[in-house]
Amino acid sequence: MRKIRIAVLFGGRSGEHDVSIRSAASVLQALDREKYDVIPVAISREGCWLRPGESARLLPAAARESLSTGTAAVLSKEPGVTSGVEVVFPVLHGSFGEDGTIQGLLELADVAYVGAGVLSSAVGMDKDVMKRLFRERGLATVDHLAVLRSRRAASVPELEGRFGYPMFVKPANLGSSVGISKANDRDGLCKALDLAAEFDRKLIVEPAIRGREIECSVLGNDDPQASVPGEIKPGSEFYSYEAKYIDDSSDLLIPAPLTGQQVEKVQRMSVGAFQAIDGSGLARVDFFLEDETGRILLNEINTMPGFTSISMYSKLWEASGVAYAELVDRLIQLAFERNEEKRQTRFSRND
Repeated sequence: MRKIRIAVLFGGRSGEHDVSIRSAASVLQALDREKYDVIPVAISREGCWLRPGESARLLPAAARESLSTGTAAVLSKEPGVTSGVEVVFPVLHGSFGEDGTIQGLLELADVAYVGAGVLSSAVGMDKDVMKRLFRERGLATVDHLAVLRSRRAASVPELEGRFGYPMFVKPANLGSSVGISKANDRDGLCKALDLAAEFDRKLIVEPAIRGREIECSVLGNDDPQASVPGEIKPGSEFYSYEAKYIDDSSDLLIPAPLTGQQVEKVQRMSVGAFQAIDGSGLARVDFFLEDETGRILLNEINTMPGFTSISMYSKLWEASGVAYAELVDRLIQLAFERNEEKRQTRFSRND
């Protein structure tokens, strides 16, 4: 049987470089070597693209087995020049990977790739624009204000008047809870704004919601499906980077203890959020179930969520009857389907 040549991209310049390596290692281990010829392609923290042999050395030993490291894959911005690769799996989180930049390169190369396209990737990274689209679609979401880095000090009185304490401060374009802080007073707010400003020029400030944290996974292209929802019970004040990837004090409840009506609403809103940003392939959608009102509030969508075998995205699909290896296969098939669908588009009057 002829093998499909797949390049797995990982690493990158964002603050989620290490998370990307963990996710890529899980994907690489799950790819059936009888079906796929697998080429690892890492991007260093400085943005340098590494050869397959160098890329493999960044991975844990278990993920290095049976990789194609002898021949470099050629990825070019010119259509028809890319060679040795039929599909790309960009397991990249955060800036320069999940924000439409890599997706733009792959579009220019005219190669199939897993996940969201340029627009949906960019929107899925920008929490400000994302929430505006959610509201336009009629999806209840957490209130927020966007603050520019250069104006953060001057924004403090407005933020206090709008939300009061406590509130959360986030970089607008980052994931994995990097740069997020909870502010309980003015001093904490100023420090939180300074921290977030290290990671982005646009900052998001939101009121702290008292409630349960619910997540749901989405899979598909034009007809997406939602998984069973899960619940996170953070071991600290919120589901921080440390809680996600370092300590194990948080509990994941899968499926989430919700009523049938709540499950149906979370799933419907998840698909709605996915369609609002014109998503494709995969996404994880995060919610709050507010204590006082019982409202389900959409928090954000992640177009390339953490993708290890124990990440919430994959665990929710496992609970829905889709094992990790099958999930990876389905994402690759969706990538080919989306690429074939794009080929039906005319780009000039003479095509």
